[in-house]
Amino acid sequence: MSAGAGAAGRVRGRWSAAAVIYLALALVGLAGTWTFNVIAIVEKRDFLGEWFGSGPSVNSLGVDLAVVAVAAIVFMLVEGRRLGMRGLAIYVLLVPFVALAFAFPLFLSARERRLAGERAERASGTMPDSGSGSV
Repeated sequence: MSAGAGAAGRVRGRWSAAAVIYLALALVGLAGTWTFNVIAIVEKRDFLGEWFGSGPSVNSLGVDLAVVAVAAIVFMLVEGRRLGMRGLAIYVLLVPFVALAFAFPLFLSARERRLAGERAERASGTMPDSGSGSV
């Protein structure tokens, strides 16, 4: 293993305050949404029927969340590719199959760790400056 690879391995293990906060929000989102999902499953509720058929205010919330979900997926794909992050499909699949409230902060935590790692590598001289800071 080269010295640069060792440094990169150590950098990836660092957790900034923002990464920890995003991860905590992801866990709150997972617990909060799936508490109610499990209740709906146990009670054999019509999940989508209740979500989209319970009146204009609930429909408004559904449209609001759907638009935010699409924007979050686009951001995760664009930003993740820009940063060279792996496993982007997992984050995208977590949105409809687990919860946006889990997937998006989880992505933000991984993104923050990636950015912190790049900053540390630039500071240590193991990574060239990308020049993306100023125009």
